[in-house]
Amino acid sequence: MTDTHNTPTAITQGGESANAEIMDQALEWLVLLESPTPEQTRQFNDWLNVSPLHAEAFHRAQAIWGSPQVAQCARQLNAPAAPSTLPRRRARRWRMLATAAVLVLGVFSFSDLPLRLQADHLTAVGQQQRLHLEDGSSVLLNTNSAFSSTIDAQQRIARLHQGEAFFEISDSRDRPLELDVGPVRASVRDTAFAVRYQDGVAHVGVQRGDVDLQAAHSGAWVRISAGQSIHVGPNGFKQPTLLDHKDLAWTQGRLVFENSPMSEVLAELRRYYPGWIINTNARLADVAVTGNYRLDQPLEVVRSLAHITSARLQEFPALIVLN
Repeated sequence: MTDTHNTPTAITQGGESANAEIMDQALEWLVLLESPTPEQTRQFNDWLNVSPLHAEAFHRAQAIWGSPQVAQCARQLNAPAAPSTLPRRRARRWRMLATAAVLVLGVFSFSDLPLRLQADHLTAVGQQQRLHLEDGSSVLLNTNSAFSSTIDAQQRIARLHQGEAFFEISDSRDRPLELDVGPVRASVRDTAFAVRYQDGVAHVGVQRGDVDLQAAHSGAWVRISAGQSIHVGPNGFKQPTLLDHKDLAWTQGRLVFENSPMSEVLAELRRYYPGWIINTNARLADVAVTGNYRLDQPLEVVRSLAHITSARLQEFPALIVLN
């Protein structure tokens, strides 16, 4: 790894968000391989060999990159072109990446069709939605989430297919609400809690009341109470921890960071930005960030971070580049 570029890291877990990030990495490699160092070439080969999904995504990115649509859009973006301090070829490459980003986002908008057929409610990237269920419970869906429920005289069940949600569950003496979230099922009565389901892992945090959790793979049970949180993955439960107030800041429309590495901050911002946020400056990755930001303005947050770190920011359609 050089001082001027981040190299994409491998992703081994499945899921829609993981597939999108693999494609994101494949597009980054197309840029880096324009003039790679020997170390970057080695790292690319390592990345390519991690999973067949990586090779598939890279071939798909190459096909998109070489398509007539990208070439035509790139010509339009390059004429007329504003003067740039970047080398001419590099500036052109970023414009092509921006165009590819728009096209790929269009492709991904159709890739979740099976999910759309299963879910009753979906939120787009950067969107939130509040739902009121038939039993009086309420659900706040966060960005890029999918949710469905069936509540009637015979059953009281719901499912978070992907994303994040905050639940305020009404009391019911007859039966609890059963919530399926990937590797875990939650059984709840008269409680308030949040669930984040991403890349095959569920994170549950309880604000009020108790939540009974059952691991899907083993049937093991755990109860967590107000002020606790826990991660549940394909291999079962991790140890419960104290609920971090930052984990629920999104329910108030905020993103809160306390001495968080820039790499983690950018990863969180990517959840709310309908495009790509790419950092090509390795020195920025470990910069500590503390702040309280509006989650509905990810571009403004990135601009602020670029300003306080004296980083250069380039903005293209569906693409932000920090360097």
